Amino acid sequence: MSGNVNGTPSGKLYGVGLGPGDPSLMTVRAVEVVAAADVVAYHSARHGRSIARSIAAKHLRADQIEEALVYPVTTEATDHPGGYRGALEEFYAEAAARLAAHLDAGRTVAVLAEGDPLFYGSYMHMHKRLADRYDTEVIPGVTSVSAAAARLGTPLVEAEEVLTILPGTLPEEELTARLAATDTAVVMKLGRTFPKVRRALEASGRLPEARYVERATMAGERLGELADVDAESVPYFAVAVLPSRVGGGDERVADGRGEVVADGQGEVVVPDGAAPGEVVVVGTGPAGPLWLTPESRGALASADDLVGYTTYLDRVPARPGQRRHGSDNRVEAERAEFALQLARRGRRVAVVSGGDPGVFAMATAVLEAASAKEYADVPVRVLPGVTAANAAAARAGAPLGHDYATVSLSDRLKPWDVIAERLRAAAAADLVLALYNPGSRSRTWQVGAARDLLLELREPGTPVVVARDVGGADESVRIVRLADLDPDEVDMRTVLLVGSSQTRVVRRGDGREIVWTPRRYPEA
Repeated sequence: MSGNVNGTPSGKLYGVGLGPGDPSLMTVRAVEVVAAADVVAYHSARHGRSIARSIAAKHLRADQIEEALVYPVTTEATDHPGGYRGALEEFYAEAAARLAAHLDAGRTVAVLAEGDPLFYGSYMHMHKRLADRYDTEVIPGVTSVSAAAARLGTPLVEAEEVLTILPGTLPEEELTARLAATDTAVVMKLGRTFPKVRRALEASGRLPEARYVERATMAGERLGELADVDAESVPYFAVAVLPSRVGGGDERVADGRGEVVADGQGEVVVPDGAAPGEVVVVGTGPAGPLWLTPESRGALASADDLVGYTTYLDRVPARPGQRRHGSDNRVEAERAEFALQLARRGRRVAVVSGGDPGVFAMATAVLEAASAKEYADVPVRVLPGVTAANAAAARAGAPLGHDYATVSLSDRLKPWDVIAERLRAAAAADLVLALYNPGSRSRTWQVGAARDLLLELREPGTPVVVARDVGGADESVRIVRLADLDPDEVDMRTVLLVGSSQTRVVRRGDGREIVWTPRRYPEA
């Protein structure tokens, strides 16, 4: 927009990024705009001092109009009737009106912003209120994130690593989850939030790698290990940095304590007196990364070694320096013991399991092996995952809304007589059934036998969810009658959910069928 309601040409609004603090890091464009502006505006606290103004000071002219936009509050303590947010909203509206008056008079207005104007900056509140009404240009600036990485002299992100920027004002549990899930991170707005941020780093297992940067490129700059920083000394203008995990060119890998345990050829070199590492059994859910919990994602990222069935390992992104040990799906005991042996050498090992590792999966095998005396000192953790039954139920509606039983139809580890007895007991108790491992190339008769057995105790019209490859490229979820369940359409990638006498099937307005089991039983 180039004119106001009276037809007078409007001035131009500039959001000027000044960089992280060192005046020499201002861009040439920022210097040009600040030096030429009619009005220079900057935010400050009630003490009147403005870091933004001090950065640009040598480029200001004596005849320029200065607009100090002084915050009415800097903490959430206020007697404003609208509370903290109400006080700020009123302040931003008044500040925008002051700048609009200059723009309507045809003056150019440069709003100064530390770092980049649209990156956690105060300028954006002016931008949202004015940019749709006046000609506007935003001058990008070097952010505190880039400055911190430069001052630390360490890569922030490499290759396919993901960088997460977090405000320290987030709830502690949210910080913990996000720190656990990401490759690298920068946590901003420390100050009073520092104790919470430190606890979140510790809870996520990231504290040993966290670095601290205070007032990057400014007077009073301080760098160090975050774990060593006194909370009482931390100002608002400080950040926590989790730098890149990617190693050097020879891919030598450290064991978490700075000791090299593998050379460039992948040979394990055990340091004398190395303490045990850890085995974490990780559930990846039924398919790809959308089903991973933040904690599981973090465990996979920080592991030195990944151990698992090759199909499940393929779901985990490859990371430089991380070794992958794939095997057939029928060697669970050997896989578990191998993982424990690696951990005894000081390795951080993630045993990768589909679904939830505690449901017909690797957690039992690992814990059984870990019960042996020689592995008594190896730490073992199990991280949950979304089960195949839960995923299938969510796709179909809510068939597991009441009591249900989970049974594996595989007779490889238990006799069919035991399976049949459990199916009869669950059916007689009118439980919904989640049937795992229903069939394979070498097991083709169990589904038919289970169907016939259940028909002795269930109505032929009992709904059955036939869910195959949920979350995968070949996902298929159908609802059939128990009497119509076809064993030829079932394989190892399928889970079956057999309804109770109360399970209902409803066709929605869009034509889609959903199945659900009421939480209230008729006699209740």
